[in-house]
Amino acid sequence: MSEPLSKPELASALNALQFGAVIACPTEAVWGLSADPGSEPAVQQILDLKQRPVEKGLILVAAAEAQLEFLLSDLAPEQRALLHASWPGPNTWLVPHGGRVPSWVCGSHATVAVRVSDHPGVAQLCDAFGGPLVSTSANPAGADPAMNAGQVLAYFGDSAVHIVPGELGGSGRPSQIRDLAGNIIRA
Repeated sequence: MSEPLSKPELASALNALQFGAVIACPTEAVWGLSADPGSEPAVQQILDLKQRPVEKGLILVAAAEAQLEFLLSDLAPEQRALLHASWPGPNTWLVPHGGRVPSWVCGSHATVAVRVSDHPGVAQLCDAFGGPLVSTSANPAGADPAMNAGQVLAYFGDSAVHIVPGELGGSGRPSQIRDLAGNIIRA
């Protein structure tokens, strides 16, 4: 099972994020790439590494619902209850963004994917950063997601990303993505 990051590991990762770097870290099920969602160059670097078009959009991962309140405050109580019952954990929801996230995060969609992580390292990173981070699997388009730091390095090299040490969480598969009507977009 995954452990929290040490103070030096956390400080190094936070420093990388604050200076616009892309970090690679273990998540609930696979290794992911993360960056400051407010930094267009950092998010563009993720898209370039993955060979992913910006139109597809990316996930925002947070340590707590409060970090996503700017997106959740307009939801109906029953919609909030759905999200609340599934978090923290490997459940990603598509919520309307109302122009409150940059286009390089939401792509061409009126919704943005959001998740509250139960992975200790991811939660620590979001807490230390002070808000949600972009999160996407660490792999080029069409390749299997990286399952360890060695695979991340094999995909992207040692100069493209800042590796945050750690272990994967207990989930056997990437997060399920649903819309607010409960439809499963990705199983």
